[in-house]
Amino acid sequence: MLKSSMIAAALLAAATMPSYAASMSAMPMSKCDDASMTMMQGKIDGMTNMAHKKMATKEMMMAKSSMEANKMKTCSMHMDKAMKDIGSTM
Repeated sequence: MLKSSMIAAALLAAATMPSYAASMSAMPMSKCDDASMTMMQGKIDGMTNMAHKKMATKEMMMAKSSMEANKMKTCSMHMDKAMKDIGSTM
């Protein structure tokens, strides 16, 4: 009885994890503030893949202009795209 309960709990947990992960990845994760911008710019400056560095730099420029225009949702979207460019080189 205990063994079948444990198996059922494990299956339930395994079934809910992919949907939770998918919902988390759809949310913007980047904050649009000076500290986040500085941190991301430092990561971009350290990149060696020039193609990805160029794309990340472009996204950061758009994020900065969106932040200055007080369009935080757009800023966050561009920062997320820049982070993907950074992550794809690692």
